[in-house]
Amino acid sequence: MGRQLTEEEIVNGTYDAIKHGEIYAVFQPQINHSTGRMVGAEALMRWRHPQLGMQFPAEFIAVLEAYDLIFEADLHMFEEVCKLLKHCMENNLPLVPISCNMSRYDIFQHDYVDRIEEIRKKYDIPVKYLRIEITESSAIGGMEGLKTALQKLHSYGYLVEMDDFGSGYSSLNILKDLDVDIIKLDMRFLDGNIGGRGGTIISSVVQMTKWLNTPVIAEGVETADQADYMESIGCYYIQGYLYSQPLSKDEFIEKLKTVDHEPMNEALNFVRAVDAGEFWDPNSMETLIFSNFVGAAAVLSYQNGELEILRVNKKYIRELGMNMDERSLINTNPWTSLDEDNKRIYENAIKRAIESGEEETCETKRVLCSKSCGDTEFWIRADIRVIGRAGDQYLLYTMIKNITSEKEKLLRIEENDRKLMAAGDQANVYAWEYYFSNKEMRPCFRCMRDLNLPPVIENYPEPLFENGVFPEDYREMYYNMLRELEEGRESSEAVIPLTVGRIPFHVRYTTEFDEAGKPLKAYGSAVMVVDEK
Repeated sequence: MGRQLTEEEIVNGTYDAIKHGEIYAVFQPQINHSTGRMVGAEALMRWRHPQLGMQFPAEFIAVLEAYDLIFEADLHMFEEVCKLLKHCMENNLPLVPISCNMSRYDIFQHDYVDRIEEIRKKYDIPVKYLRIEITESSAIGGMEGLKTALQKLHSYGYLVEMDDFGSGYSSLNILKDLDVDIIKLDMRFLDGNIGGRGGTIISSVVQMTKWLNTPVIAEGVETADQADYMESIGCYYIQGYLYSQPLSKDEFIEKLKTVDHEPMNEALNFVRAVDAGEFWDPNSMETLIFSNFVGAAAVLSYQNGELEILRVNKKYIRELGMNMDERSLINTNPWTSLDEDNKRIYENAIKRAIESGEEETCETKRVLCSKSCGDTEFWIRADIRVIGRAGDQYLLYTMIKNITSEKEKLLRIEENDRKLMAAGDQANVYAWEYYFSNKEMRPCFRCMRDLNLPPVIENYPEPLFENGVFPEDYREMYYNMLRELEEGRESSEAVIPLTVGRIPFHVRYTTEFDEAGKPLKAYGSAVMVVDEK
């Protein structure tokens, strides 16, 4: 490499360098580290002087900005990108979106947005293949002007990337005020150390961007350890020397031919009924409803078997019946309250909700520990629905009900029923259950064995009249008996001749009610009447 151009030589030589192709574009691929597929590329400006050789971008770009020459250079770069994309389209080559840098001088001193739109139309390039990249420092020239430019870019259909996020002194304010579509994190932020305080901050930034529907690209990734770390915290998109140095136009075209491609996913796609900004805004109507008007509710994150509590309302904590605060509950790993069988039940419900897109319900036994209550065992009925997705991460909305007393009551009844059926098998007793909601009858083993009945009888008792187990002349009486039970009668009994032999049996029903007092099912039994004469 020869010497570097002086400031005067840069200023005087810029237009000729553009004209003769000495200022040109190179392309650095952006790769999904999980799949190895290309999701895009960035066009970078280079200057090769015919006598002095390659020039340092940091030095000549600063001069171009200082002398208001960057505008022409940036337009030249944008046109070079359009020429490349046009070549790919005409030759049926694969296409990926390419990012072009926009200087703050382009915005505040020129009509950059309208000019690039003219160039795009000139080459007839679909806008989805062109992205505009700004730096955090672009806001220094005036936030309102930058916001106006971004609105105009979005109106034309361009996606906007924010480069060097975190390098400025007011990153969060800028991110709050600017509607950017993609964020680029410079790996220099880690200062060579994976993890530590820098890693904690980057991990938090990646998580935060998911709620903003904003994908993240890690820029400057040089090692597999760096890429693996970024993937572990949810950042899959990589740009850097690990995968490729910046490539010339011809080299990049060859890369397009040999590498698989895929679109870049949004960080977190909320379902249409949920607006991310409103959902997380503490003053929004969504938060007001979540906190005060819905039942016991929580928001969970599920990814590759890992479950995390993100948000709960006070009713959720009260429903658990534990003396815990929101912070303690959120810091608890939800899986630790479930044994393996109940974890499997809950996780299967989550998977069903993911597959169906509908609300799914499950009942699980849990054990929670608090300082005041110690270990407490209880039963929870959970309704689960997916409200957002980012790749393999799912945002879940769940509402719960503590059904411990109901479950314990049912378990006692079932245990008594098992004992009754076991005793009945030794005596001349038949037993069964009748469910009012679906008119199903579930007979005991003795019923199935002696009367040749299936495990479940639908539309009960009609099939038993049809096969002669119940006599036809008792049809009206038997239906009336069931109707009275369904209307709330606690018990009913009668002597009925059963089977084709018309053997008299003492038939008795006892009704079980739910917590609201509504008849749930009836327990039936039939004991042969013994003639003592």
